Amino acid sequence: MTRRNAIKGAIGTAALTVSIPGLAHTPGRKPNFLFIMADDLGYADLSCYGRREYRTPVLDSLAAQGMQFMHGYANSAVCSSTRVGLITGRYQYRIPVGLEEPLENPDLGMDPSHPTMPSLLKQQGYHTALVGKWHMGRLPNFGPMKSGYDEFWGNRGGGVDYFTHKIAGANDMWDGDVQIEEVGYYTDLLADRSIEYLEARAQEADKPWLLSLHFTAPHWPWEGNNASGQAESERLDQQPATDDLNITHFDGGTMATYAQMVTSMDANIGRILTRLADLGMEQDTVVIFTSDNGGERFSDTWPFKGMKTELLEGGIRVPLIIKWPGLTAPGSTSDVPAMSMDFLPTMLAAAGGAPDPAYPSDGIDLHPALAGITLPDRTMYWRYWSKTQRAVRRGRYKYLKINENEFLFDVIEDPQERGNLKDRLPDVFADLKQAWIEWNGHMLHDPNARSYGFEPRHLADHYDWNS
Repeated sequence: MTRRNAIKGAIGTAALTVSIPGLAHTPGRKPNFLFIMADDLGYADLSCYGRREYRTPVLDSLAAQGMQFMHGYANSAVCSSTRVGLITGRYQYRIPVGLEEPLENPDLGMDPSHPTMPSLLKQQGYHTALVGKWHMGRLPNFGPMKSGYDEFWGNRGGGVDYFTHKIAGANDMWDGDVQIEEVGYYTDLLADRSIEYLEARAQEADKPWLLSLHFTAPHWPWEGNNASGQAESERLDQQPATDDLNITHFDGGTMATYAQMVTSMDANIGRILTRLADLGMEQDTVVIFTSDNGGERFSDTWPFKGMKTELLEGGIRVPLIIKWPGLTAPGSTSDVPAMSMDFLPTMLAAAGGAPDPAYPSDGIDLHPALAGITLPDRTMYWRYWSKTQRAVRRGRYKYLKINENEFLFDVIEDPQERGNLKDRLPDVFADLKQAWIEWNGHMLHDPNARSYGFEPRHLADHYDWNS
C-alpha cells in the first residue's frame, strides 16, 4: 500500500462511531487532564499520521486507544500566539500578548487578571501544574503561577538548549519563580518532573488535577539525546549570544537529529503513561496530545504545503490525539475540525464548570465529536502579520490571502491548496472574505512595530506564491 493510500484510508470517511466504548472512569469523579503539547511538530511527524523515516510507537498506541483527529488546527502558525489561545480559550487576537511573536518585549505578557484554563479549573477543585515551556511573558509581572498554575517547572522563553538549558547565553530553568540548574537532556528532565508530579497527585487521589506538559521538542536547537547532540550543544555554547539571527535556530540540524528529538519525546511520553497506569490513574485521566503550530524545516507536513509562520494548511494543521476513557472509541478517527482554544471549554464542561461570562470562549465543547457525532460546519479564523496573511475555513472551503494574492481552496479535495476556485465559486469566495472582515473588526489591530519577528525567508525553502 502506498503512503497516500494509507493516509487516505485513515482520513477517508472517518470512523465516527462509538461501537467499542473505552473503559469508563470512576463514577462521580471529575477527570484528570494530562495535556501534552509538542513544539513545532508537523502534521505528519508521527508515524500514525504518515511519517515514514522513523516510528513513534507510543503516540501510535495512544491513537489506537483513543481518537485521532484528521482536522486538528493550531490557533496560530506560531508559538506564543497559540499558547495564548490555548490558555484563554479565545482568539489570541483579543489580547495584546497574542499579537507578538516571538515574544521579546519584557513589558508584554499574559495578563494575570485574565481567566485561564488552570485558574478556571482551580475553581472546580483542581490542582494545576505546567511542566515545560511557558513563553507568555517574563518575571516580575508575568508567569505561569500568576496565571493559575499551582506549580511550574520548566523554561520561560521560546527555546532552550537541550543540555545547557540556556537561551541567548543565559540559564532558563525554573522551579516556580526560582531559577535552578539541572543536569541532563531537557526532554528527559521534563518527563522526570512529570512523573514526580503524578506520584505526588496519587497521594491525594480524591483531588483532580491538570498537568500541562509542554515539551520544547522538536523545536531548535537541533540536538538529539546522544553524543553528537552533546557535541552540538558544546559547539553552540561557544557562539556569541548576541547573534541577531540566533545561531541555535538557523545553523545545523539533520533529518537524523530531528528523528532523534521526536522519538525521544515519544519514548518519554511512554514513560509517563506507564507510570500513570502503574499509579492506578489511567482510567480517570484524559490524555490529549497536539502541537503548537505546523512544522519547521525538518518536519513533514504532508499532504499539505506550508510550514510554521504560514497560514497554508502545513502551518496550522497539527496532529491531535485524545484518549478519553468512557467517551472515545478505541482506534476511532474524526473529521471534525478542532482548534487549540477548544480544549478550555471541553475540559471545563467535564469538570462541571464554564468559561467566565465576562471572557466568553471562542472555542467549542468537543464532547459530541469525541462521542463520534458529526457537528455542523463551524467557521474558524486566522491572521498573521507577515505578508498580511488572512485565512478562514468553513466546511470544505478556505479563503486565504497572502500579500495581495487571494485564493479559495477546497481543502478536502485539494489539501495542497493548488487549485484556486475564487473565480469558479465567486459567491463562496465573497462570503468567506466578508466573514473574515467582520470577524477581524472585533479583534485588536496588529501593532505598527514589533520587538522582533520571523520572516519566512529565514526558514526553509518552500512554495513561493509570488513565483
